[in-house]
Amino acid sequence: MAIIHIDGNEFIANTQHNLLQTCLEGGLDLPYFCWHPALGSVGACRQCAVKQFANPDDKTGRIVMACMTPAVEGTRISIADPEARKFRASVIEWMMTNHPHDCPVCEEGGECHLQDMTVMTGHTYRRYRFTKRTHKNQYLGPFIRHEMNRCIACYRCVRFYKDYAGGSDLNVQGAHNNIYFGRDEDGVLENEFSGNLVEICPTGVFTDKTLSSAYKRKWDLRSVPSVCVHCGVGCNTCVSEHGGQIRRILNRFNGKVNGYFLCDRGRFGYEFANAPHRLNASAIRDSSMIARPAEQAEILEEIAKQFDGSGSVIGIGSPRASLEANFALRALVGADSFYSGVSVQDAICLEAIVNILSSGTIKTATLQDAETADAILILGEDVTNTAPRLALALRQTLHARATTSAAQLKIAPWQDTAIRSAASNTRGTFFIASPAATHLDDVAAEVYRAAPDDIARLGFAICYQLDNSLPSVDGLSADIQAIAARIARALQTAKHPLIVAGCQLGSSPILNAAAAVAQALNHGDRTPNLMLAVPECNSLGLALMKDGSIEDAFAAAANGASTTVIVLENDLYRRAPRQAVDIFFNNITNLIALDHVSTKTTSEANFVLPCTNFSECEGTLVNNEGRAQRSFQAVIPKDDVQPGWLWLHKIAKITGRNASADWKFCDDVARTIAATLPIFAEICKAAPSGDFRIAGSRIRSEPHRYSGRTAVDAAWTMHEPKAAVQNGSPFSGTMEGYYGQMPAALIPFFWAPGWNSGQSLHKFQDEASGSLRGGDSGIRLLEPCASNTAKYPLYTIPAAFKREDSRWLVIPSQHIFGSEELSALAPSIAELCKLPYLSLNVEDAKILGAQPGSTLKVTFDSGQALLPILLAPELPSGVAAIGAGLPGTVEFSLPGWATILRAATEEATP
Repeated sequence: MAIIHIDGNEFIANTQHNLLQTCLEGGLDLPYFCWHPALGSVGACRQCAVKQFANPDDKTGRIVMACMTPAVEGTRISIADPEARKFRASVIEWMMTNHPHDCPVCEEGGECHLQDMTVMTGHTYRRYRFTKRTHKNQYLGPFIRHEMNRCIACYRCVRFYKDYAGGSDLNVQGAHNNIYFGRDEDGVLENEFSGNLVEICPTGVFTDKTLSSAYKRKWDLRSVPSVCVHCGVGCNTCVSEHGGQIRRILNRFNGKVNGYFLCDRGRFGYEFANAPHRLNASAIRDSSMIARPAEQAEILEEIAKQFDGSGSVIGIGSPRASLEANFALRALVGADSFYSGVSVQDAICLEAIVNILSSGTIKTATLQDAETADAILILGEDVTNTAPRLALALRQTLHARATTSAAQLKIAPWQDTAIRSAASNTRGTFFIASPAATHLDDVAAEVYRAAPDDIARLGFAICYQLDNSLPSVDGLSADIQAIAARIARALQTAKHPLIVAGCQLGSSPILNAAAAVAQALNHGDRTPNLMLAVPECNSLGLALMKDGSIEDAFAAAANGASTTVIVLENDLYRRAPRQAVDIFFNNITNLIALDHVSTKTTSEANFVLPCTNFSECEGTLVNNEGRAQRSFQAVIPKDDVQPGWLWLHKIAKITGRNASADWKFCDDVARTIAATLPIFAEICKAAPSGDFRIAGSRIRSEPHRYSGRTAVDAAWTMHEPKAAVQNGSPFSGTMEGYYGQMPAALIPFFWAPGWNSGQSLHKFQDEASGSLRGGDSGIRLLEPCASNTAKYPLYTIPAAFKREDSRWLVIPSQHIFGSEELSALAPSIAELCKLPYLSLNVEDAKILGAQPGSTLKVTFDSGQALLPILLAPELPSGVAAIGAGLPGTVEFSLPGWATILRAATEEATP
């Protein structure tokens, strides 16, 4: 630390920071454009100019760029110096010569960093009177709208897209006033994190196209903190609402989880909540299965008649439903009659993960930990498609490694250009073992392709190399033994190795191998981390509540254990083969389905109850690291739509089951969970309760510049309606209320005086890129067990994979767009979803006499499908892949063995 002087005042500065970051962390306002806390400094915009003085007697000083000047002991600068102020004003005037000055119609208006900085510099008068340069805007896909004329050439977009996210199709072209940031030609941006350009860009060059389709001014949006529901990482988000619909999703900073960025699925997948297929009304189907609408009182009365009091009711939970909803179902039907509602493969893997995380001695990594790992081993998981934000974090490890090397050359960690030059030829100690190509292969030092069991065997072979007291793996070739030895040596030399695995391949041996490798590294001054990806937003939370699979529920029904089944936010046809689900439904008398989207399961239900989606209620989710996080209500539900836990509580009351419970709010359910299940004892600490107030006031949900309720409704009434207030919530739902220093879990949006844009985030942090003041939101439920006496998890080394002459092992191939159920219903994401396909390597395709475009008949024990072939040269012989979750493929249990034959007709194309 160092003492520096800014305009005559002393400040304590971190010597690893530059002067710009020091000024911002000190609460001072200094304009900037090109600097970003996650991207470092390049000195491109010249906007952060300050006057630096050599000593107390120096009255002349010199202009320096604060973002390119280190904070060292005794530094003396002035932000308010007249020459520095004039310089900053002149810089922004140069930038604005070609800007269209279209603030009244610009979608960035009211939340624009350029507006903030223009006002901050005092530049108010335009002297340029000549013809402005104009550019052609490009089509960049369904997510991003392009308006190149607003560009001020800060270079943030390409620095994030290319250097940080690894994209290659967005480039800087031209020079001087003709500089252009875009693609070589119109087309969809290929990188999975392109949506971050909306927040990265300090002007309106890149804007949210999904917001544009139903645009409202930024200051007229009501916002709440939430948690992404499209994978198991648990990224924090801000959900903005207007007129009863979600209008956009923004990143909500969490230093331990998502940091500054989201994946495109998490940012744009929200559209499913606004789509016409959502359920809004209760319905009853008679014996002819013709649905008719029903009032709440009627449908509850009819449901009560189906409960005979003999315990012949079972409940099937959901990994995409909150803890509160799942627990309410468990309380209604009883713990022994509650089933988790996941597939057999997922159930086996989730049980292994729970055992590993709850009884192991290895720390579960946060994404922040992942970014700083100095050696990485990924076993069997394509994290870009199963846990996208984790993939972005892993990509930063090369930069972290280069930063460490640069420090030896006395290069500051914020010197982005110098560090990336040093890292240009660095591949790092990054190893990937997977059946097929992944989007991280370009940064891997070595890639190993194999079937799932052989990937697990490689993991156990690495364990043996690390600890010869462990069982050796028989039958390994010399080449594979050499690979295991190289990986083991790289992991041994690292200080912070990270092992990554997950549920994608449905292989518990892979998970056990990953845990064993981490455990074998856990000695000396080494700090290994383990990260295990889970399929859905509450997969781990549900697994901590109940183990088992959907097939267990099927077996219970087949044994006559149930006449009535309640299914919570779950399409069973996505969890098990169609034939098995049909038999299950035939074995029961009544099916009660609660959901917010119309599915095949709701179409089979005798009673359909419309429940809220993630934006319409509060709820707790547990991410892959065991972090419980709370999301809050943004949209007030209409019609009969109610939280799932409330519907179930009403059923319990009317049927006399669990009658002692008295739940009025989500907090009541959470407290009951904490008191009932010891593993969830801490969940109430994930966020303040609904009665939280500051100075007697709720947190305001709308900015103080909200246009007002009269103006909003002026098209149909001149009377101001009464503001909707959410009972049991810490948020006012209006522009009235407190907004200042508040708990991190309750920050609804980032705004500060003079900083209308999201760049005001630094006002809420102790230091840039650090945690939010008071600590990041969420509470970890699973921590390493220091008293554990078992050195290694129990495991069995699988036999080597053997291909069969007439059958192939078909594995799931995950896709960031299309494989996840809810986001696939979003119109913008649906545009990018792949059509169903089957991947084979070239030699296997030759065996079948198939070529690209050929149609193959794939026959499982549970059914068959006609699929076009895609060639994947890297796939091991005897292994095929099907796009998971894509239409026509969800009914198969993957991985599984299948017969593949050339179809009689070959009209389908990929």
